[in-house]
Amino acid sequence: MQYILDLLNKVKWDKNENPEDYSIAYFDRVSSKNREIRFNDIKSIEGNFMIVGEEESHIPLHRIREVKKKSIIIWQR
Repeated sequence: MQYILDLLNKVKWDKNENPEDYSIAYFDRVSSKNREIRFNDIKSIEGNFMIVGEEESHIPLHRIREVKKKSIIIWQR
């Protein structure tokens, strides 16, 4: 799980990366299917969770299934 955290931090902090180019698919337990969000929808990363949305949903990093850059999968579980 450390690798996905490193990847998210790289997108967020590396000046050579544009967060607008990235999207993240994670498994949504409520709908029982993968859901895709833009990287910019992540409000923060705290511990092993990403905080997203107006209601500040806490999504465990282990539920992330893939990361795309410009619609190309660069990481997949």
